[in-house]
Amino acid sequence: MLSAFLASLLAGVATGLGAIPALVFKTIPHRVYDTLLGFAAGAMLGAISFSLVLPAVEVGGLGQALVGLIAGVALLLLLEVAVPHLEPHFSREPLSLTARRGLLLGLAVTLHNLPEGFSVGVGYASGQAGLGLILALAIGAQNIPEGLAVALPLRLGGVSRRRSLLFALISGLAEPPAALLGFLLMNWLGAFSAFGLALAAGAMLYAVFNTLIPESHKHGLERESSLGVVAGFLLLLVLQELLA
Repeated sequence: MLSAFLASLLAGVATGLGAIPALVFKTIPHRVYDTLLGFAAGAMLGAISFSLVLPAVEVGGLGQALVGLIAGVALLLLLEVAVPHLEPHFSREPLSLTARRGLLLGLAVTLHNLPEGFSVGVGYASGQAGLGLILALAIGAQNIPEGLAVALPLRLGGVSRRRSLLFALISGLAEPPAALLGFLLMNWLGAFSAFGLALAAGAMLYAVFNTLIPESHKHGLERESSLGVVAGFLLLLVLQELLA
């Protein structure tokens, strides 16, 4: 359990690392930003495929894996209905922060990152060698452009460097508690551990196709984004072979 918490904490802190360029520069080339988002999407897809879906099918069979995938997608869909899209990178204009909007923004970015922390806890509880670490590395890679995506629009809206960095960190620091939840849920599920793996996969899969890939295509640089996806996916394939 402690390993899951620490790994998810390090992955979460990567959002703060990603926010640093936004504290120095108020503009980041779209080509760089979209390529990074594509890379993050590819890393997540690799983690979903190699570290979650395939083990779920091997452990519990196709039926349990399908049910878990559908449940994970449904969970994310319900969260999105309950909490509006207030993340800075979904805004059409620079953001200013009122107290109420700041609170809602913190809630939105926190909920957005819960499935990622959950998956790390699931990976560590699965008992499969290297799975938790692979997931933590994939999510850490994803969190770097996520931190940039959160901090940059806030800086453009005149929010201070300190507060922009704080909101970037908020989203990542939601992941360790979610990792503990995933770890405990996997222990509770027992024979249905494949469902837990697939649940995490479904939630992450929805986030990739609903958020990361569309965001990376917003500026007409689909080719750069797609190359980033391929690079991230290949990196996870290599990590899977080295660490599993």
